[in-house]
Amino acid sequence: MLGRSSFTADEVAAARADVAGQLAAFRAVPAGPERDALEPRFASAVLLALDRRFVHRTRGLSGKKGTPLNELELVADGLMGDGQLPASTVIRYDAAAAVLGLAVGAEIAPSADDVEALAAAVLTELDATAG
Repeated sequence: MLGRSSFTADEVAAARADVAGQLAAFRAVPAGPERDALEPRFASAVLLALDRRFVHRTRGLSGKKGTPLNELELVADGLMGDGQLPASTVIRYDAAAAVLGLAVGAEIAPSADDVEALAAAVLTELDATAG
């Protein structure tokens, strides 16, 4: 697959609907210790799936700034690695400006609310590229 410098409005809308559906299904599970234990694993899986939809993005699309799309890339890399937010020599990540506010090296244990916030920011960013 060649790198992509844009995504269609339909692709972004499908991702938005998928995330919303997954969040609705999770939130329909009754509150309790089982749901609490499941939440970080569920949220991690949703974020990995969201990243996968746009994995062939070029650096020209995402740039090097600490954008939500680049934050998702770092989160996905960390989740597939040691579970900690990795440092990057390419992305200029700033925890204070990031959606999740994770410090480099911090454990990644996202919540459903984290998914909602990061997905909304990523998809808004991608809306600007939709053609």
